[in-house]
Amino acid sequence: MNVIGIVGWKNCGKTTLASALIRKLSSRGFTVNSIKHAHHGVDVDQPGTDSYRHRDAGAREVILAGGQRFAIMHELHDGDEPTMSELLARLSPCDWVVVEGFKTHSHPKIEVHRRECSRTPLHQEDASIIAVASDYASEFSGPCFDLNDVSGIADFILSLKPPLAGES
Repeated sequence: MNVIGIVGWKNCGKTTLASALIRKLSSRGFTVNSIKHAHHGVDVDQPGTDSYRHRDAGAREVILAGGQRFAIMHELHDGDEPTMSELLARLSPCDWVVVEGFKTHSHPKIEVHRRECSRTPLHQEDASIIAVASDYASEFSGPCFDLNDVSGIADFILSLKPPLAGES
């Protein structure tokens, strides 16, 4: 399983780039999974639904299954937030995992940074950032891409590993 991270400060375009890369890699025939980290409480289930009632009654995990998809909701209660490694282990096999967030983890990452962002670029402190996508000429010493160059960024990501037999 190949992992590439998309990191950056809030409102710099991480989700836009991650979504575009997932779409691009998928269109090239790769199986892509994703992990999105959120710093706030996440709830995909709403009060009043049957699955919410199951969780509210004390179920540790609830699988909501239908004809098109299923979701597993896992209550942490007072437990620790799962690590990225634990989350990766729960995913189905795939060619690539695009991780948005988890900026303190050591997987290879592409930083998204915009000119208007007043915060210091993450790559100045994070050696696991292997490229930068920005809307200005970054001083990053490695590969730099225009934020809108999704094909170029996808080509770079794919160059990080040799293709499997039958891939192009």
